[in-house]
Amino acid sequence: MSPIDVRSPKHCDEKGYNFSVEKVLPIKKLFFGFSTIFLSILSFIFLLYLTLHPTKPNFTLREADIYQLNLSGPRRLLNSSIQLTLVSKNPNKKVGIYYDELQVYASYKGQQITLYTSLPPFYQGHEDSNFLSASLIGNGLPVDPSFGYEVQRDQSAGKLVMNLKASGRLRWKVGTWVSGRYRFNVDCVAIMPFGPSLPAGPLTFRQGAQCSTTL
Repeated sequence: MSPIDVRSPKHCDEKGYNFSVEKVLPIKKLFFGFSTIFLSILSFIFLLYLTLHPTKPNFTLREADIYQLNLSGPRRLLNSSIQLTLVSKNPNKKVGIYYDELQVYASYKGQQITLYTSLPPFYQGHEDSNFLSASLIGNGLPVDPSFGYEVQRDQSAGKLVMNLKASGRLRWKVGTWVSGRYRFNVDCVAIMPFGPSLPAGPLTFRQGAQCSTTL
């Protein structure tokens, strides 16, 4: 039968086998304490978000005027001038919105036909609405060779279809808590009368149209 080797704690200390429970326990307690606090904060934010359900803002195209949309020069570069008014509405009853960035531009047949126009940042309170006006300009912009043909075809059809777009970043505000930034995109469609009897601008849109918003 093999001898049984029983070592006392003192003997283990002498041999270098000392694993101090007293040293390990405070580190574990500290780790679990920080983990508990961190998870509690995340759970609170998540529950707050689920409880309030922030709804993305609504945008409406109120009116638009096209003052210039023509090709010039040997390279057939585009010159454009458009004025528009958007209405932004916050549908949330308990959540405010900080618009940190907001840029507007025009698109025709999938081609960007104006430069980006930046609007100043602003805060939108609960269920508030704001009117946003912008002048969109494009001077000497390169476009697809088929651009002139597309415009002539729309003129023959009697209507011009244009997309007015916005993009930016926003933050939600609940009480004193403010979220991180979220990117959003807005797409508005304007259908304007356009025919041989209307050779000169401005082409106008006054019907009002609900825009699509993605967040």
